[in-house]
Amino acid sequence: MTIKRMDNVLIVVDDLEAVKAFFIELGLTLEGQTDVEGPEVGRLIGLGDVRATLAMLRTPDGQGIELDKFHTPPAVRSGPVDAPVNTLGLRRIMFSVEDIEAVVARMQAHGAALIGRMQYGQSYKLAYIRGPEGLIVGLAEQLG
Repeated sequence: MTIKRMDNVLIVVDDLEAVKAFFIELGLTLEGQTDVEGPEVGRLIGLGDVRATLAMLRTPDGQGIELDKFHTPPAVRSGPVDAPVNTLGLRRIMFSVEDIEAVVARMQAHGAALIGRMQYGQSYKLAYIRGPEGLIVGLAEQLG
């Protein structure tokens, strides 16, 4: 086997502080934040004149989300902020939660919009919420 684990998922953001606060409210922990720049970074990611701020967040089980705010070159938006979940590309991140109703209420108080919710038989309660910058987050509570 060549893959040991998934280390993190990258989300490029415009408002780093708002998105970081959203994920911290959801229950992730800020592991660290740093600025990166220079030709080595540019060669790695295929861009020139790179200067960015990165924030690494972790779930309680150690999975990572990296938030990147590009200062140069500026980030490029490829579609509408409120693109639907069936738009091509990475569209949502799903988290397992306890007490989904309380999590949804807490996130709505933090500015998230409820997209929808359902119960999948007697197995799961599911909800989709939209956070800052149009990010779609799925929540799943296992029943029983």
